[in-house]
Amino acid sequence: MAYEVKEIFYSLQGEGAHTGRPAVFCRFSGCNLWSGSVEDRPRSFCPWCDTDFMGTDGPQGGIFDNAGELATRASALSPASGLCTRRLLVATGGEPLLQLDEPLIAAFHDTGFEVAVETNGTLPAPAGIDWVCVSPKAGAGLAIRAGDELKLPFPQDGVNPEDYLDLDFRHFFLQPLEGPRIRAHTELAVDYCLRHPQWRLSLQLHKILGIP
Repeated sequence: MAYEVKEIFYSLQGEGAHTGRPAVFCRFSGCNLWSGSVEDRPRSFCPWCDTDFMGTDGPQGGIFDNAGELATRASALSPASGLCTRRLLVATGGEPLLQLDEPLIAAFHDTGFEVAVETNGTLPAPAGIDWVCVSPKAGAGLAIRAGDELKLPFPQDGVNPEDYLDLDFRHFFLQPLEGPRIRAHTELAVDYCLRHPQWRLSLQLHKILGIP
């Protein structure tokens, strides 16, 4: 299977439970909730999305003919980790589960990576992923109802965070929606977390620091 990748880069994880941890990010092309075109944005499940996930023209991006080729490219961007920890590979998008499969997960493992995925949760996850982060979108059903981290963009019309607490996740995060109202959204998320301590606040540290 060939893999279409927008970009691959090495940075710090800026969100959720792994905030601050060095990681290689592999951004796969394409999404099942938005075509990526400006014309379709109002009809998408996440019209606030600010990520360019279309095409293969980003840094280190391209079409990789097989899993080993992609894993080797990702591995070259990260220094070796210590003896007690594996390096972290974050599969993101768009929607990475349109392409991430068991052979690619195995290839990442073989090059010394722990594999995390950031997904909208609408597609089943293949076996072997080490860390599953689901970011639900209003109106989109969930195929993944258990994992390590549920990270809810907040606030979303028609979404009540309490509706997700019966799912089997280790961590529950509210992440303020980006855009011109980010300050107001952050205040709302802080207030909600204070009143509902099952939830923790997730800020996009990489944007605050101005890093990829």
